[in-house]
Amino acid sequence: MSDLTGRTVAIIATDFFEEAELVKPRHALREAGATVLIHSTGTDPIQAVEGDTKPTQKVDVDGTLDDLDVGSVDAVVVPGGTVNADRIRTEERAQQIVKQAVEDGKPLAVICHGPWLLVSAGLARGRRLTSYASLADDVRNAGGTWIDEEVVVDGTLITSRDPNDIPAFIKALEDALAP
Repeated sequence: MSDLTGRTVAIIATDFFEEAELVKPRHALREAGATVLIHSTGTDPIQAVEGDTKPTQKVDVDGTLDDLDVGSVDAVVVPGGTVNADRIRTEERAQQIVKQAVEDGKPLAVICHGPWLLVSAGLARGRRLTSYASLADDVRNAGGTWIDEEVVVDGTLITSRDPNDIPAFIKALEDALAP
């Protein structure tokens, strides 16, 4: 595990995010010494789910998407969950956040259905990435190259397929953040 003391990571999500895809990276990054902030469309706690349908815990947020200054963080993480991903992809501010992370050369780690946000933000074109398998056509239609691997790193873009890939996803993110 890398020492990420002094690093700050923003996770952007809405209600019905896949619990493991937010909670496990948040925990691992905090264990490595990073500060991890959760930003959403509002300030109320957001609802986690397991397998898209079973509500689990609610997670407190640290601010709204509008409050997030991408320049003040070292990386951005986008968890999946079908409903979360479908909602966040239409948020103009979320699209701006991921675009700025890419423009600034910051690690952008996106898992499962989260790559829908990349498609909607125009960031899939010319990129190699993975996602939940049902998004393969969306990625290809948006000009990306979809690859069926547990983690795909294309420059500062890190993508993974599903909760089974979380260990590789976290390792790739930690490696990208390591001093």
